[in-house]
Amino acid sequence: MYTSLPPKQGLYDPWFEHDACGLGVVANIKGRKSNKILRQALVVLRNMDHRGGQGADMNSGDGAGILLQLPHTFLVKECAKLDIELPQPGHYAVGFMFLPPDVVERENTQRHFEKLVTANGQELLGWRNVPVDPEVLGEKSRQSQPFMAQVFIKASPQVIDRLSIDDNAFERQLYSIRRQAENHIRYGRLRGGRYFYIASLSSRTIVYKGMLTTEQLGSFLLR
Repeated sequence: MYTSLPPKQGLYDPWFEHDACGLGVVANIKGRKSNKILRQALVVLRNMDHRGGQGADMNSGDGAGILLQLPHTFLVKECAKLDIELPQPGHYAVGFMFLPPDVVERENTQRHFEKLVTANGQELLGWRNVPVDPEVLGEKSRQSQPFMAQVFIKASPQVIDRLSIDDNAFERQLYSIRRQAENHIRYGRLRGGRYFYIASLSSRTIVYKGMLTTEQLGSFLLR
């Protein structure tokens, strides 16, 4: 039984050793988006259950998630139900957020976030509650479950004008908003702030994640 790392030898160097969660990648070599890629990615995720931890009830995971390109067609369809009109891809961003389960605390948190978006010169288009199925969760996960929502932010005309010469102009604005929100809401002693977490905030990608097992992610979130 090994109690320490082997010594440096040949191409091996123990300095490069580190613990990490598993990672799987599925992509279309021609850049074509499809729901099939997402479903294949979920299969990859389920096959990596040996890389995640579980609680004593076996239904509470230590975390699993998936990152994908913004599904513009899907989002346009869902936002239309909420009277939210999305601009063309690249001119808006989506944030996947964890919020307080208490309604009053959640609405207060959302108002603070909206003020930060406006203060940074961007336009908040609206919110979408993420449909979830808590029945698939273990007891421990349900006890700490936050409210999950998506926020939609439209780039300002000034940022849109810069995108032709600086394709990261909007992403930098979003990064600034994210850090300000974390400092002001999560670490600023706002009531319910301990639940506040931004899983992703980008005009390019979105992250679906939670304290889930790899098997639970698809049935809990991606519906």
